[in-house]
Amino acid sequence: MVKRFAAEAVATMILVLLGCGTAMAMTFAGQVDFGAMVGIAAAFGVSIVILAYTVGPISGGHANPAVSFAKALNKEITWKEFGIYCCAQVLGAFVGSLLLALVMWAWKSGVAGQTHLYNSAIAAVNLEGNKGLIVMLSTMAEMGLTFLFVFAVLGLTSKKEWSSFAGIGIGLVLFGVHLCGIPLTGTSVNPARALSAEIFAMFDGNELGDKALNLIPAIVGPFLGSFAAWSAWHGFFGKKSQEKAA
Repeated sequence: MVKRFAAEAVATMILVLLGCGTAMAMTFAGQVDFGAMVGIAAAFGVSIVILAYTVGPISGGHANPAVSFAKALNKEITWKEFGIYCCAQVLGAFVGSLLLALVMWAWKSGVAGQTHLYNSAIAAVNLEGNKGLIVMLSTMAEMGLTFLFVFAVLGLTSKKEWSSFAGIGIGLVLFGVHLCGIPLTGTSVNPARALSAEIFAMFDGNELGDKALNLIPAIVGPFLGSFAAWSAWHGFFGKKSQEKAA
């Protein structure tokens, strides 16, 4: 379990460093166009592919509490293991965000006025106006995006014979999810990464209330999406469904 804890912590840290680090680099370079979004989405997708084939054999390479939640619902890990995984993922995300925060603060004088680099949830949403409606729509968007990602994870990891290409498939799905979600919400689909990102963003001169609102879709949405994905997958492909079909 110690090795699995360390593996999940390191995996989540790598995901934050590569994914959010790419977003930082794009912002530093002044690139905020479609090409930048493709690059950021690719960074997250490639990160998951790398993690699937490196730490995957140790802990599963979840690097995401929403994925671990679905695995616990599916009884692939115990609820005790789910709690341990979440702690490891949050710790890894905070370490990754801390390292990126140090870089951001060092370069802050050169990026004044730019979009917040760590805002991994509803970064593209202006919270002025009807904040309640915006938060609700953002939560629904995060729920839908996480549903697609977790449903793919459950499906691609359900059979051992698919293990050789499961990591590539999951990475491609995450690439697509980010490509679709970045313009909508900034794309969280990962409560641990979003939590660490938002907390560090609070030190960058933003209103605390808005940051707290950001956490609602960033954390609640992925868990709702994860539960919905597990329910759908279990309903279509679970053992009980297969027995009824037979």
